[in-house]
Amino acid sequence: MTSLRITNVNLVDPESQTVELGNLSIKNGYISADDPSLLSLDGQGKYLAPGIVDIGAKVCEPGERHKESFRSAGLSAAAGGVTTLITRPDTDPAIDSPETLEFANRRARATCVVRSYQIAALTKGRLGKEMTEIGFLQDAGAIAFSDCDAVVTNTKVLSRALIYARQLGALVIGHPQDPGLSQGAAATSGKFATLRAIPAVSPMAERLGLERDLAIVEMTGAKYHADQLSTALALPALERAKQQGLDVTAGVSIHHLTLNELDVADYRSFFKVKPPLRSEEDRLAMVSALASGLIDIISSMHTPQDEESKRLPYEQAASGAVALETLLPAALRLFHAGHLSLPQLFRALSLNPSRRLGLDSGRLSLGAPADLILFDPDVPFALDRFSLRSKSKNTPFDGQRLQGRVLATFVGGKEVYTR
Repeated sequence: MTSLRITNVNLVDPESQTVELGNLSIKNGYISADDPSLLSLDGQGKYLAPGIVDIGAKVCEPGERHKESFRSAGLSAAAGGVTTLITRPDTDPAIDSPETLEFANRRARATCVVRSYQIAALTKGRLGKEMTEIGFLQDAGAIAFSDCDAVVTNTKVLSRALIYARQLGALVIGHPQDPGLSQGAAATSGKFATLRAIPAVSPMAERLGLERDLAIVEMTGAKYHADQLSTALALPALERAKQQGLDVTAGVSIHHLTLNELDVADYRSFFKVKPPLRSEEDRLAMVSALASGLIDIISSMHTPQDEESKRLPYEQAASGAVALETLLPAALRLFHAGHLSLPQLFRALSLNPSRRLGLDSGRLSLGAPADLILFDPDVPFALDRFSLRSKSKNTPFDGQRLQGRVLATFVGGKEVYTR
């Protein structure tokens, strides 16, 4: 069923920045003018918002299907209110050719219950030596290009790739980090890392990486998105780039908005992410930049890891955390703390990523795709990681009390999840 009328709901509109009690009608998978003749679903005063568009989730096909498949990622996304997955190319092998891209697209179409678009690698094998066939990959459906955390150190290769991407109107996603400084680091430098004897890196490595990327963007005129900023040191460079009129946006991961370096406590490897968790001052700076609009997008940076790769000494453990199902309740911490309104939150979760990628989603406007989530922002629960639909269970929120549950998820008007 793709035609429905949802009544008695608080409509969270990130375009108009309003929350209003009303009704919303869906016809043939799209939002339509209100039609009382349609079959109705009583929203019982809960909240209806555009579905989340998540840039940078990792699905481990091909190569590591035991960690996550398109099927399990889709189920996890639907339960978390994510209606569109934008998946990373850091698979094994990397998605760096039309053939591997077509494999991922085919698997997604066959098994994923939410929409899925693939990011392709910027260089072959993500090795930073030779750019991929960007035009062919774009023709095959690549929505953006990135080498993820394998930072391209050869500036000539990077500048040529950005020039080619600009000519094709392709978006390049960078990971701002100086790989020399950050090599081997597992924490942010400071008193905490010193006391725990954890190899650490200064947040300055992020600023250096971002300033280099922005200089090359200025030189080439390319469209650029910084996948995740995490330190206040990087914000002045981003602000200058936007004031110059460069085609630049930036994201932040949910973990860097809601956790800090002290959460690592006694070497809890579920809290090991990349870049490492920062100070509380940096976390609050990210929240403020998001509220002001300087940072545009919140993403899960969903990175499944199996038990064997996490149950190791902290510095040897793999980086990353699953986050598709915890993205919304964790983000609602910012709402309940009074940092962001619900429309501001969904501007960063839904509207801005849709706009950046040229998608029609992220809106409640007439004619927009009926990719929607019905949720209760107030219901409390304690998270049990073994209840997650993801194949991997490496969440830093295990055992924590969260607030906010998805009640139903619709993709093209079709209900793909109900609680």
